[in-house]
Amino acid sequence: MSKFLIPGIGQLRLIGFLEGISFLVLVFIAMPIKYWGGNPVPVQIVGQAHGLLFVLFVVYAVIMSVKHKWKLGITLQVLASSIIPFGTFYIDKKILSKM
Repeated sequence: MSKFLIPGIGQLRLIGFLEGISFLVLVFIAMPIKYWGGNPVPVQIVGQAHGLLFVLFVVYAVIMSVKHKWKLGITLQVLASSIIPFGTFYIDKKILSKM
């Protein structure tokens, strides 16, 4: 877990992990509760948390791409990972863990 506390890439990895978890909870737990159970509260709560983590991930990814002079392709892959379920976990394993 200490690898996530390293300034820079470690923090981006932590934010990506949290963003990925919040996205999965939103899509696979909160939204079914809303549409099948008729209770919109979980979507409101998880949706706000996910929105904050999403914006934080995108901003931090751009900052890291400038700081570490990533190629455009790497930057786009990292950014695109935040809109695909399980994407942040894949990009963490494929790219971020090797930096």
